[in-house]
Amino acid sequence: MQPGTLTRPELTLADRCDRCGAAAKVRAVLRSGGELLFCGHHARAHADKLAELQVEVQSGS
Repeated sequence: MQPGTLTRPELTLADRCDRCGAAAKVRAVLRSGGELLFCGHHARAHADKLAELQVEVQSGS
């Protein structure tokens, strides 16, 4: 890790899907620096669009 590099915390049970409120399993980091959290269902539903937008996808544990 480089000095000054920000890291995002691991997803926890408190993190909720931005679409339905279920437990978040995936963090989509937008090129602008923002992020979206998705449950497994919505991550799969939006996978093609996220790939098209070249979004960094991080899976929770």
